[in-house]
Formats: sequence, C-alpha cells, structure tokens
Amino acid sequence: MSKGKSIHALIILMFTQFISGGVTNTKGIVLDQVENDLGLDMGQFGLVVFIFQLGFTLASVIIGYYTDKKGLRTMTIIGSIILGLGFLGTGLAPNIMFFLGFYMIVGFGLGALGVASNAIVPAAYPQKQNQMFNFAMGVYGLGMVLFPQLLNFMFQFASWRYFYIGIAATLIAVIIYITSVAFPSGKAEKIDLKAFIPMLKDAQFVFLLVFLVFQVSAEVSFTNFFPTYLKSLDLGGISKQTKEDMVATILSVFSIFFMVGRLGVAYLTNWINERIILITFSAGSLIMVGVSFLVAESFPYLFAGAGLFFSALFPTATAFGTQLSKTSGSALGLIYIAAGLGGGIAGYIIGVASEIFGMAGGFSIVLIFLLLMLITSFFMNSQKSTQASS
Repeated sequence: MSKGKSIHALIILMFTQFISGGVTNTKGIVLDQVENDLGLDMGQFGLVVFIFQLGFTLASVIIGYYTDKKGLRTMTIIGSIILGLGFLGTGLAPNIMFFLGFYMIVGFGLGALGVASNAIVPAAYPQKQNQMFNFAMGVYGLGMVLFPQLLNFMFQFASWRYFYIGIAATLIAVIIYITSVAFPSGKAEKIDLKAFIPMLKDAQFVFLLVFLVFQVSAEVSFTNFFPTYLKSLDLGGISKQTKEDMVATILSVFSIFFMVGRLGVAYLTNWINERIILITFSAGSLIMVGVSFLVAESFPYLFAGAGLFFSALFPTATAFGTQLSKTSGSALGLIYIAAGLGGGIAGYIIGVASEIFGMAGGFSIVLIFLLLMLITSFFMNSQKSTQASS
C-alpha cells in the first residue's frame, strides 16, 4: 500500500478514536446537563444509557457484515453520516422522545465507526498492527482525558447542545476528506452465526460472556452516573460549579489511569496469563470503588483510581475469548453483544434504582456488578475450554 493511503487511513483512525473516547467518557456529564434542560428523571436517564448501548451493539454486529461486502471507504462514510445525523438531531432535540431516538443513532454511529476503524489497521498497517492498535488506544485515552475539561469549560458560557452540533459539523469535514483522498481497501472480521453454537456450548466461553456482562455493567454505570452521584453529595457545602470542576478533574484523572493501565497491561500479558490479570484487576476494581464509597464525602478524588483497575478488564477478556475460538470474528460478535446488553441493562437498572432509592442507593449497585464480576473471574480458565482442546 502507498504511503499516502496509509497516512490518510491513520488520520481517520486517530480522529475516530479521539471522538469515541471523548464522547464515551462524557455521556454522564452531558446527561447531567440534559437532566436540567429537558426535565430528564433518573429512570429516563437510565433509558438513555440503554438506548445508546443498544445502538452501539447493533452497529458492532451489522456494520461488520456490510464492511466486508461494501468496502472500508463506503462504510466509513456511512458511519460518519449516521453519527453526524445522530449528533445533530440530539443537539436540536426539543423533548425527551426526540433525544432518545437520536441518541440511539449516536450509539449506532459510534459503533459503526468503531468497526470500520478497527478494519483500517490491518488494511493500512499489516506489519504493524499491534503497534497501531496501541497507538489508537492512546489517542482514545487522550479523548477521554481532554473532553471532560473541554465540556466543563464550555458549560460556563454555552449549552450542551453546541457540543453535539459542533461534532456534527466536524463530521461533515471528515466525510469530505474521506471522499477526496486515496483510501485503503479493507474488510472487517466476518461473523458466522453457525460458529456461535460451539462457543455457547463451551462453559468457559459462557463464563466469559457472563464476566463481560458484569464488567461492562460496572464500567458503563460508573462513567455515566458518577457525575450525578457526586453532585448529589454535600461535600462540605461546596458550590455547584466547584462540584462540576471536581467531576471533570476526577474523570480526566480516571482516564489517565485508564490509558496508562491499558498500555501497561499490554506488556504484562507477555509474562502473566489472562486469568491472573482478570482476577487481580477485578479484585482491585471492587476494593478501590468500595473504599472510595466509604470516603466519598471527605476524599472523592479516590474514585479516579478505579480507572487503573477498569482499564485491563475488557481488552484482556476479549483476548481470552478470541483465543478460545477458531473464528475470532464470530467470537468478537458475541463479545460485543454481551457487552452491549450488560451496559444497556445496567444503565436502566441504576437509573430506576436511583429514582427510587436516591443517587447514592442507585450508584452503589456498581459494587454488586463488581462483586459478581470478581466471582465469575475465578471460574475462567482457558485450559478447561472444550474448544481449545478440540
């Protein structure tokens, strides 16, 4: 492949990862603003999270199929158009129903671009895939770090609507760029529905799916509901603006730990097997979040440390799953479905629980997800897989 095509592909990949990291880590901050603007109650807040995750999951499965059929450039453009329309509609939504509908489109668009960007790496950099995926991970983390600060600054003089409309405008430039430059041809990993059967008959793969349901439940619940939870605390009677600054700072530091943790564990896997990493980091997540709850009023910044332990769980579990199956594309399909269901259902559960028991009561369900995740991790052992031994 020509150097020009590789550079253009890299630019698109980095932009996609930066936006995805930023938007994913700021849903809770934005939804907290939407709660005041559109009269969103906590039950509806949870429904928004569910809708987003559902859209993301559908895209992860559907777009992979069409990327294989229609090509990388076409599906990257389509994903950008869907995401742009979703952001524009969300930013202009006059009421909750429109907001919910367009937010699902945002989730679908982010999922679509995620699939397409993952297909860019092997197409543009076949000899440097590991290096490029780590680079993309770093840019994703950079978006997670910078976006909370950007939003906190913007909210001092502008509505949350301008944030989404601004991203939609940026995507117009991206679409023009993609259509006017040389672009690599590439395919996404195929999903073979027949391959689901042996995986679902393998107890180890089922344990993995259960683990992912609880892991993503905990992570999605934390990042989406933490801003509202923190603002519900007294924290010595500090002002609302000070709390908003604190939320942005904690999420940014959480993201720094998250980024460093992922890069560090990428090297740890050379010496330590996935099972040990999953058990260790699951226990660390539960302990860190549990202790943070106990000292939340006096030292809320401790919550940021959870980013280090959350960081390794999803990529390590994904690696655990793909090595159990001979068809990695199908394994990833099931993994994304489990992750999407976990994140979506958990968001709805915590939203409803927060409406009934208050924010502290609802947000504390994260600890239940983390405990169930830790228990499941003890049952995971790739050497006991029926597929690995066949």
